[in-house]
Amino acid sequence: MDGWRGSLHATGAESMQKNKVVEVSAAVLQRPDGTFLLAQRPPDKIWAGYWEFPGGKIEPGETPYHALVRELHEELGITVQTAYPWLTRVFTYPHATVRLYFFRVTAWSGDLHPHEGQEFSWQTNPPRPPFGKVGSECSVSPLLPANAPILRALELPALYAISNAAELGMEPFLNSLQARLDAGLRLVQLREKDLPRDELHALAQRVVGMVHARGAKVLLNGDVTLAQEVGADGVQLTSTQLTELKERPAINWCAASCHNAAELRRAEALGCDFALLSPVLPTQSHPGAPHLGWENFAAIAAGASIPVYALGGLKQEDMQTAWRHGAHGIALLRQAW
Repeated sequence: MDGWRGSLHATGAESMQKNKVVEVSAAVLQRPDGTFLLAQRPPDKIWAGYWEFPGGKIEPGETPYHALVRELHEELGITVQTAYPWLTRVFTYPHATVRLYFFRVTAWSGDLHPHEGQEFSWQTNPPRPPFGKVGSECSVSPLLPANAPILRALELPALYAISNAAELGMEPFLNSLQARLDAGLRLVQLREKDLPRDELHALAQRVVGMVHARGAKVLLNGDVTLAQEVGADGVQLTSTQLTELKERPAINWCAASCHNAAELRRAEALGCDFALLSPVLPTQSHPGAPHLGWENFAAIAAGASIPVYALGGLKQEDMQTAWRHGAHGIALLRQAW
């Protein structure tokens, strides 16, 4: 990313500069196979040799999107065709505090060309147990510190399926789950609040076994202890738990159910890996109840430092609409099965 020339040590006038926030646009270029691009910082720049997501400083009068388009044309020689707003993260380096606006860029024209002489590397996050270590491994190193959490977020698929055994029946649900896993489903929440705990324990064991056999992840709704007992990958906190907890549960993946900006900020502060934000549209279970709508969803999700899934009244075909409004993806209940 351009605009980072100088010493690692801030002294005198540089220490004053450190207190200013540098606004930067960063691109996660993704190919259809899920691989993404990292670029190595050139020798004449601060943190030379470190790998990062390409991008650069936002100039006065520019929006983050316009800076992204300009930087990718100048730095890589490509023209952005499709870019979705994604995450915003703030990181303090020894020389400056940086606010990074990450975009997922899924379509571009032109051939990648290193205009600044830097090296490129296409990377992937291969599935590996246990899922999702912080600072997931790349084939290149070292990685610029501010970019490391982005690798974990990239492990999350666009679709998050929520169980519906209560309506479908136990065996029909498990049959549907197997079919969806075979078709590529990679993230499941087991949410069966009306089941007695012994029955939920038995179901969770079966679901965890099926999901892990396909290299996917499963989170349990609200019960950290049960999630740990059955070897689930994580827990989906309720909005009540989110308010009451003082620290993040000691589990690999931790998500939160949110309904407003305050809850989303709380999920970030608690260190959750991602969040659900709902309801976006009217739902079958709560007809006539208030809902966010896409514009309010976008306003709340804007600037989030963790991936946000849209939930409530959605269908699979709403995926691109969700991406355009800043969502990582969509969560489906009935429509998932």
